Amino acid sequence: MAHLLEQMAYVGQMPWHGLGNLLAPQQPLEVWAKQAGMDWQIQESEVRFMADQVGHLGTIHTFADQKVLYRSDTKQALSVVSNRYQIVQPREVLEFYRDLTEIAGYELETAGVLKGGKKFWALAKTGQAASLKGSDQVYGYLLLATSCDGTLATTATPTTIRVVCNNTLTIAINGATQAIKVPHSTKFDAQAVKQQLGVAVSQWESFMYRMRTLAERKVKSHEAMNYFLRVLCESPSVNGEPVALSNERALKKVQSLYEGQGHGADLESAKGTAWGLLNAVTEYVDHEKRARSTESRMDSAWFGQGATIKHKALEAALKLAA
Repeated sequence: MAHLLEQMAYVGQMPWHGLGNLLAPQQPLEVWAKQAGMDWQIQESEVRFMADQVGHLGTIHTFADQKVLYRSDTKQALSVVSNRYQIVQPREVLEFYRDLTEIAGYELETAGVLKGGKKFWALAKTGQAASLKGSDQVYGYLLLATSCDGTLATTATPTTIRVVCNNTLTIAINGATQAIKVPHSTKFDAQAVKQQLGVAVSQWESFMYRMRTLAERKVKSHEAMNYFLRVLCESPSVNGEPVALSNERALKKVQSLYEGQGHGADLESAKGTAWGLLNAVTEYVDHEKRARSTESRMDSAWFGQGATIKHKALEAALKLAA
């Protein structure tokens, strides 16, 4: 099976998905581009097709409303999109962090390419950090990702990573993620996005206050079961009675993670708390959820169904603690 992950680079400890090229800290963006597989450009061409074929001959026509996007290095086709589609180059994703790393104290930690170049990202540590009940550390990050096949708008997402288990969680305040999304019908303006992100990044303290509230909220066994049913199963009950579960394996796994098998599950902040419930789900999505490959799981956890489940888990935990 072909890997979804084309190439990636990282500094520090190996990422939770166990993939990538190790770099020394403080490398220039040119090194990141090469080692992360982002040192190529997206090029475009007319859509052409052959009609009225007789034998080996035919007439070539163009379709003016769309264009083919392809890689400059391998000439591999990436997608067919509208002529109005605004391209964001792999190098632009890295350049987004230039002043943030040189002036604002950010540090690039991972960057890479998925699905042969159809999707690419960079993740930087912001320098923000917090501890829950003394030893449960959480760091702030900023993820910038985009696609060239229409599956993902160019999205800058404030994110947290729990150190003990490398669980990732998108920062959300009052039910809304703090992500800034630029659709491909609009030209990507890095400086404008950074100005909007200034407000989102400043929400760190507010978000971590909520996470501390989760760590203080003790949970009874029936509350834990109802929480997992609500997050993982479409119909948790009918007239107060549990119904047949469509996701029984997932339910059993998150329960076991919550009850002690998860990384950091025995920490004071997580044991028997709403914070523990949330991290059981995020660990399941990031590390345990069934997937075709590790790369596919990462794609889902950051951009797909897994990200949706984690957001649902966060909202359910906050309601439990309210």
